[in-house]
Amino acid sequence: MLELATLGLLQCEPLHGYRLKQQLELFMSSSISVNYGAIYPLLRRLEERGEIATLATDQAETGLSRKTYCITDKGRQRWHQKMIEHPHESWVNSRSRFFIKFFFFGNLEPAERIKLLKHRLNVCQLRLESFEVEHQALTDPYQKSVGQQCLSGLRSDIEWIKEQLEKERNKSGCQAETRVGLS
Repeated sequence: MLELATLGLLQCEPLHGYRLKQQLELFMSSSISVNYGAIYPLLRRLEERGEIATLATDQAETGLSRKTYCITDKGRQRWHQKMIEHPHESWVNSRSRFFIKFFFFGNLEPAERIKLLKHRLNVCQLRLESFEVEHQALTDPYQKSVGQQCLSGLRSDIEWIKEQLEKERNKSGCQAETRVGLS
C-alpha cells in the first residue's frame, strides 16, 4: 500500500523524502502507517527498478543532502497496474487499499473508477452478509455491541460506495449501464 500511495503522490508533484512522509501522513494516515524506516528503503527500491528518478539533490539546512524524486513512465505504469489489481488480503488491508485508491481516482479513466467501485461494493456486500450471520450467533453483550458497530460501519461504507458509483455513472454518461447491486 505504501508503494501505491508513494507512486500516486509522486504523480502529483516531485517530492523529497521528508515532504513525501508529510503528505502520506496528512492524506493517508488512516489507511497506512508511515515511518522513515519504510519510506527511504522503498524510495531506493523504486529508484533501482526505474519507477522513480532523482530530479535534484539539494543541501538541506541541516547540512545533509536531500533528494527530490519524480515518477517515471515505468512508475506510472506500475502505479496503474497496482490501482486496478485486486490482491487477496485481509479485510482491514483491502479497506485501506481501497481508500488509498479512491484518493487517486482522478488519475483513472471513468470506466476504471466504475469497475473498482463495483468490485468494492460487491466485496462489502459479501462481507456484510457473512458478518450478519456471524453476528446473530453472538451472545455476549459486549461482543454483540462491537459486532453491531462493525455492521453499522459496513452498511455506511456500502451506502457511500453506492453514492460514489452513482456520481461516476452520472459523470461518465454510463447511466444506461445496469445497476446490479444498487437496489
